[in-house]
Amino acid sequence: MDMSSNFFKELLDNLYDGVYLVDPHRKIVFWNKAAEKITGYKSEDVIGRKCYDNILAHVDEKGTPLCNAGCPLKNSLEDGISREIVAFLRHKDGHRLPVLIKVSCIRNSLGKIAFGLESFNDNSSLISIHERAAELEQMALIDALTGVGNRRYANMSLSNKLAELKRYGWTFGILFIDIDYFKQVNDSYGHLVGDEVLKMVAQTLLSNMRSFDFVFRWGGEEFIVIIANVDRQKLKNSAERLRVMVQNAAYKNGKDEIRVTVSIGGTMPLPPDSIQSLLARIDEFMYMCKKRGRNLCIVDGSVCHPE
Repeated sequence: MDMSSNFFKELLDNLYDGVYLVDPHRKIVFWNKAAEKITGYKSEDVIGRKCYDNILAHVDEKGTPLCNAGCPLKNSLEDGISREIVAFLRHKDGHRLPVLIKVSCIRNSLGKIAFGLESFNDNSSLISIHERAAELEQMALIDALTGVGNRRYANMSLSNKLAELKRYGWTFGILFIDIDYFKQVNDSYGHLVGDEVLKMVAQTLLSNMRSFDFVFRWGGEEFIVIIANVDRQKLKNSAERLRVMVQNAAYKNGKDEIRVTVSIGGTMPLPPDSIQSLLARIDEFMYMCKKRGRNLCIVDGSVCHPE
C-alpha cells in the first residue's frame, strides 16, 4: 500500500476512529484527522517521530506505561497478530482519556509486514457528557472554569440521591477529591497555570466516569464525584482508578510538565445520612489521606489498594 496515495489518505481521514500507521521501525508515517481531534496532536506534530517516543504516554488501568513495555503495536509488528486493548492516552492538554485500541498489520505483495496500523476511539461516553454539559450550562449549574458541575448542582444531586436511597434503596457512592499541594503550583507557576491544572484534573475525572455518574467542583481545588449503583469494593476500585489517572496526567507549561496527585475520601451513604453528615465523613477520610502522606484513597476508613 502506497501511503502517498491521496485515495488512501482521504479514506482514512473520513473515519470516525483515530488511525495512525507506522513503518516496521515504528516511525509514524500517517496520522488521520480523527486522531488529531481525539488526541489534540496535529499530523505535523507526530509524522516522522517514533511511536515509542511516548507521545501519547499510554498506560493501563493501573498506570503501568505501555509504550516501552507491553506496546500492542510493537508486539503485532513482531508476530503479525491483531490485538485489542483498553488503555488510557494522555491528551496534548494533559488529561487522561480512556480509549479502545485495535492493532493490526498491513502486508506487502511478498507477504512481509509493511505497516503497523493502530485505530482507537474515545471510550468515555463524551457525547452524552457534552450534551449534559450544554443543558446544565443553561441552568447555571456548570462551573465556568472546569466545565464540570458546580457546588449548587452537587447539593441538588446529593439531595436527590439521598431521597432515592431512602425511598427505593438505590445505593450510590460519593468521593471527595482534593489536589495535593495545589498552593505550590499557584506559587510556582501563577494562577493562570493553576487554572489549567484544575481543568486538567477535572477533565481527567470526567473522562474516566460513566455517562450517568457525576463530577462537581466543590470549590478551590476540591471535587466531589457521585457514582451510581456501586458497592463499597466497586467504589474503592473507582477511587483508586481516578487517583492513578490523575497521577499520570501532566500539563505542559513550556519545557515543564506539571503533575499533581490527589487525596480521596469516600463513603457509601446510609438512609439516615444527611448531606451534612456525608460531607463530614468524606472530609474526615480525605484528611486521613493527607496525614498518611497524600496521593491516597480511603473509603469508609479503609485504604484503597491497587487490584
